[in-house]
Amino acid sequence: MCPRAGLDGRVLARLAEIVGPEHVLAGNSATLVYECDGFTLERQAPVAVVLPGSAAEVAQVVRVLHAAGVAFVPRGAGTSLSGATVPPHDAVVISLARMNRILHMDFRNRRAVVEPGVVNAWISREAAPRGYFYAPDPSSQAACTIGGNVGTNAGGPHTLKYGVTVNHILGVELVLPDGQVVELGGQVEDLPGYDLVGLVTGSEGTLGIVTKIVVRLVREPEGCRTLLAVFDSVDDATRAVSGIIEQGIIPAALEMMDNLVIQAVEEAFGFGFPLDAAAVLIIEVDGLEAGLDEQAEACAAICRANRARELRTAATEEERRLLWMSRKKAFGALGRIASSYVTQDGVVPRTRLPEMLALTAEIGRKYGLRIANGPPGHPPG
Repeated sequence: MCPRAGLDGRVLARLAEIVGPEHVLAGNSATLVYECDGFTLERQAPVAVVLPGSAAEVAQVVRVLHAAGVAFVPRGAGTSLSGATVPPHDAVVISLARMNRILHMDFRNRRAVVEPGVVNAWISREAAPRGYFYAPDPSSQAACTIGGNVGTNAGGPHTLKYGVTVNHILGVELVLPDGQVVELGGQVEDLPGYDLVGLVTGSEGTLGIVTKIVVRLVREPEGCRTLLAVFDSVDDATRAVSGIIEQGIIPAALEMMDNLVIQAVEEAFGFGFPLDAAAVLIIEVDGLEAGLDEQAEACAAICRANRARELRTAATEEERRLLWMSRKKAFGALGRIASSYVTQDGVVPRTRLPEMLALTAEIGRKYGLRIANGPPGHPPG
């Protein structure tokens, strides 16, 4: 190991003693992959990367860096699009990738205890045979980790109904910046006192490093109906979104993809999206079987009232899976129509969506930019 300037060799040696020399990376070639997350416009390689294997090792590493006055940044899978894991100059990255165990599944109380390096999708995979799942489903859920989800308060298509990460975290074990280990929340609902778990969730590692998480498990719904509505106008699609919510219907998911996104995902996955459509809506309602058909038809009626030219219903679970795979992997599919692009998430009131998307299109025309609207954000509005 050859540390870059700015990191005392004695500190590096002490870190190697704690986690093992094979779990300390130093030197430009070894640390280059940690210079950014999914937001690649901002880059800064760390002076070293440490990969602890337990909460005790995390605490020891933090104490050493704190005593030496060395800045550090925790990192999960690095799938975020916000630059959250980009280290400052002369900082160390603490990767939690090795801490990837599901420690306990408590189906009776609908809880699971996991380490931060556990991939989001692993929890639902483990819980599925018992009829449960973990609700927050970021587009990168096949790769992103729960620790990163907590750091960024990650959402996903189905959070319109089920909520974001903070709504499904009951407790965390946290290593503070001085190496002290504390437990916040726990395995019961509504502990008295301040909601410190809510404070930590979304803080991007600035308050401490999460080393254990208690997550809530949710019962699989009895059934679901997944619809695809096709529009010749983005305005009509966004008005349908407002119309569905206005009627008091809360779909499990309500997602829009415009023409550029449709072209990309159709080329990648061949689902059968109409390439001449201005926009499509993916609408999913779930819950008890009784009443689901009526909810789906109510959504369809609102789409027809807003000039949807075609409505399809996923006929099989495989068709539904392919539809959602197309949506969730749309961000990567956009690479088929542009070798370089940047993504931004915006928050817009539902009633202002037509105006905002029209303005976005005008900006694109003015500056000669191709702007795709839809993923990887959350439900429109």
